[in-house]
Order: sequence, then structure tokens, then C-alpha cells
Amino acid sequence: MNSILLIAVFGGIVILLFLILKLKLPAFLSLLITSIITALIAGMEPGLIMDTIKNGMASTLGFVATVVGLGGIFGGILEHTGGATTLANWIISKTGIKNAALAMMFTGFLVSIPVFFDVGFIILFPIITALHHKTGKAIIHYAVPLLAGLGVSHAFIPPTPGPLAVAERIGAPLGYIIIVGILIGIPAAYLSGIVYGKYLGNRLIINIPENTDLHQTLDKNPDINKVLPLLLLPIILIIINTLLNTKIITLGNVYVSDLAEMFCHPFSALIIANVLAWYVLGRNSGLSNEKLTEITTKSLYPAGIIILVTGAGGVFKQVLIDTGAGKMIAESMQEAGLSIIVFAFIASLLIRVLQGSATVAMITGAGLVAPLLTSYHLNDIQLAAIVICIASGATAASHLNDSGFWLVKQYLTLSEKDGMRTWTIASSIIGITGFILSYVVFYLFN
Repeated sequence: MNSILLIAVFGGIVILLFLILKLKLPAFLSLLITSIITALIAGMEPGLIMDTIKNGMASTLGFVATVVGLGGIFGGILEHTGGATTLANWIISKTGIKNAALAMMFTGFLVSIPVFFDVGFIILFPIITALHHKTGKAIIHYAVPLLAGLGVSHAFIPPTPGPLAVAERIGAPLGYIIIVGILIGIPAAYLSGIVYGKYLGNRLIINIPENTDLHQTLDKNPDINKVLPLLLLPIILIIINTLLNTKIITLGNVYVSDLAEMFCHPFSALIIANVLAWYVLGRNSGLSNEKLTEITTKSLYPAGIIILVTGAGGVFKQVLIDTGAGKMIAESMQEAGLSIIVFAFIASLLIRVLQGSATVAMITGAGLVAPLLTSYHLNDIQLAAIVICIASGATAASHLNDSGFWLVKQYLTLSEKDGMRTWTIASSIIGITGFILSYVVFYLFN
């Protein structure tokens, strides 16, 4: 049975790469075909495969579809009213053009501590687009640093869901995880975002067209005092939501707490930001409702593609989970007797490669590592290093079955091959750097 599952898993990945890269089939169609073939090879009953497709699509899109849609509208208004250009000019005025990429890395690093990777990228994407048009540099110069900052914080720094769940499974103190995560995360983000981003930006020239037809409807860009609060508002609300969910702050009354969590949820935060942007940047700047409707409708076109491909990626992930393939491979590694920290990295990396989601890879990897820790006498810093090592494996090798990969690929208008050159390699640099540094910390504080 194990050999059949191995053939199904690796055969499925080969088929997926062949369909997309060689035959040039649409990613949405390729992922669905691959999911069906993988399920059949693994021995899943044909009658259950369609249910797996439905469940995988539904479980993935419940959050992503809403956030991508709301984020697309918000970004569209921010871009077409000149708000993104205002933010880009403000960043350049504070950091200088020379340091704009570094500023975007640290912006992503800070934003993604309380905000999901996907949400942070969608909210901040209009800024890197505006920087691209302002400076004339390829958008990769700013996109990769932003992605690196977002990716590192999302995986390494609590209270994001992944490291928080791993900390609970491993029994590592959050304070040490934050310290170790920052110390390891900053060099990882720098190597991936700044060093590799500069290297790639000089070789992969991607130009995002400026929507001049809609942008010319305003005589001047809005003031930074209008734009910056609109950008920060959803981020602040989501921070509050995180603090409420993790019980770092409490409001005493259960109903009041539930109400606050509802209004600070990413859905509500983006709805509020959209309504305010509609009036503050749109109507108050002289745009008609008809023009704003045109802007927001056009901004949803790429969102539809992203949502469908993301859902199909969720289907492939669900097939691998339902067949038990990821669990089987991880348990085989456990039986091989690898070093605990090496096992932590490889286990989470394999799960990441097989099913796509970094958070699922972290949680599953932690579940496999936790039972082994009873045989060791580890201090708090070593436990924190193991958490970061698991997060590193779960961050590396983002590829065709990861919703984040497709989000980056679609927003940057990349081909599948260039998407792998961009985010797959950048995420792998984060993962490998995180593993090496957490390995050093683990044995340095032995």
C-alpha cells in the first residue's frame, strides 16, 4: 500500500508539471485532472473522488475567495484613484529610492505578523505597482522583498496561526519563539527578498501596465493623510482580532468580545476599508458611482482566475490528505531515526511539497515531531529553534499546489515557469536559511 501511495504522490506531481509546463493546459484544468488521476492511482473509490473535489474546493475557497474579492476591490480603488501612487511617493520620501526595496521587505515583515500572507500581499500590491511605475524598475525589485517579508513573518512570528499552533503542540514559550523567529527571520528575508530579488529583478523584466484610462479621471492624487489611515485600518482591526482570539486582551463580556471579533475579522476589516475607500478616495474626490463601479468591476477580473486556481489547488491537497499519502511518508522518515531537528525540517518540507499549505504543513509536522520530544531534554531556546525549523520546512518550495504561488503568479502576470523562478526559489531560500540558522541555534544552546 505504501509503494502505491508513493507512486500516486510523485506521479501526480510529475503529471501536474507536465500538463502545465509542457502541454500548456490552464492551471485550473491541470490541477483537477491531476487530482483525479492521483486519487485513482492511490486506490480511492471512484464514487468518493467527486466528493473530495467538492470538499477540497469548498474548504479552500471559504476564506480565500472572500479575501481575494474584497482585496481586489480595495486595491482597485487604491490604485485607480492614485492612492497607491501617493503611498509610493511617501515611502520614497522617507527611505529614498535606493532603499525602497528594503522598506517594502520590512513593511511586509511587520504587516504579516497579524495579517495573513494572502491578505497582506493583496493590500500592499498596489504600492509595489506604484513604485514600479514611479522608478521605472521591474516590479520584481519590489515584489520579491515584499513577499519575503510577508512569508517570513507569516511562518516564523506568532501570533500567526502556523507558529502559534506549532508552539502549542511542541510546548515552546511564545516569547522565545518571537525572539528566535525575528533573529532568524530577518537574515532569511534579506537573502531571499533583497539579495535574490535584486538578482532576479535584473534578469526577469515584468512590467505591469498602468491603468491610465481610469487613473486620469482625477486631477491630482489624494493626500497621504487620507490614504495611510485607510491602509492601516484593516491591518489594525486584524491585529485586534488576533489579540482577542489569542486572549492576549479580553473584554470581559462574552457577547461584547464576540461582537468585537466579528467586526475585526479579516472579512469585516476589508468590508469597512472598502466602504471608506469608496467615499474617502472615490466619491469625495469627484468620481461618480458609475465610474467607481467600473473600477471595482475591472479589478475583480483577475480575482476570478485566482479564486478558481486556488480552489483547484485545494482539491489536489484534499486528495493527498484523504489518501493518507503525506502522513505515510512522514511516518516512514520517523522510523528512519533522523536527528530530531533534521527530521522536523524534512517532515514539514515533504508535507508542504505534497499538499501545498504552509500552515497545514506546520501543524502536521508539529504533530509528528511532538511525540518524539519526550526522549529529549531540551531547553526553551532549543524548543523555539525546532518550531522555527518546522516553519522553515513548511515555507520552502511553494509550487503549483500552493494557493500562495498562484496568487503571486497571477498578480505579477508571470508564466508558471517564471512563477517558480520567482516565489518557489525565494520561498526555498527562506526555508533553507531558516533551517541552517535554527540548526545552529539548536546546537549552540545545547
